[in-house]
Amino acid sequence: MDRAAFDRLFDMTDRTVIVTGGTRGIGLALAEGFALAGARVVVASRKPDACEQAAAHLRDLGGQALGVPTHLGEVDALEALVSRTVDEFGGIDVVVNNAANALAQPLGQMTPEALAKSHEVNVRGPVFLVQAALPYLKASPHAAVINMVSVGAFNFSAMTSIYSSNKAALMSLTRSMAADFASSGIRVNAIAPGPVDTDMMRNNPQEAIDAMANSTLMKRLASPDEMVGTALLLASDAGSYITGTVMIVDGGGTPR
Repeated sequence: MDRAAFDRLFDMTDRTVIVTGGTRGIGLALAEGFALAGARVVVASRKPDACEQAAAHLRDLGGQALGVPTHLGEVDALEALVSRTVDEFGGIDVVVNNAANALAQPLGQMTPEALAKSHEVNVRGPVFLVQAALPYLKASPHAAVINMVSVGAFNFSAMTSIYSSNKAALMSLTRSMAADFASSGIRVNAIAPGPVDTDMMRNNPQEAIDAMANSTLMKRLASPDEMVGTALLLASDAGSYITGTVMIVDGGGTPR
């Protein structure tokens, strides 16, 4: 390897990245990382004001950015997100399925509406966003998909069956996508974060947050920024021989 090849490893210049749930938490941290690495970034979430604020923030960092209000549970909205991205930036190189719905209901008291709402965002949305973006990913020489799952796909606990089962489904779909799309030059991987200091985490009682932090070997929550390095590896040429895998970023909790 020479200097030029080394310098290109994590360089995302001239690549277009869609990040769903990209206006806060892990999604915003990933969007910042991609922008700082040179990518054109499209952030999508439900709230128009949040989308524009996030895009303006990324532009302040020196990146090219666009905010597109999108309901991740609506297939037509996903197709519109792809069309808007292509109209603005000419193509799509990376899709990051980060948006999530953390609805929690115990088994025995679950409602059909809650199960369907969670599935729409956590499973159906990622599938149909990738499907809508597929022609453009196939045309990219650097195509990659990152599905944000969770260590909940491996572990189990009371109250989290809806979320954990959906993330397990997305993990399985990640592997199927990798197998289906490899011949088209598209790499597909997943990241499984452990407990991360986000709004979703802070919605839990403090004793639950402390328990999750203490379940890791590092005895703390992650910062959203600590997900950026793994995402850049999987989206960039540095990860050119990685597909169909799930990278656990959890401070050592799952191996324990």
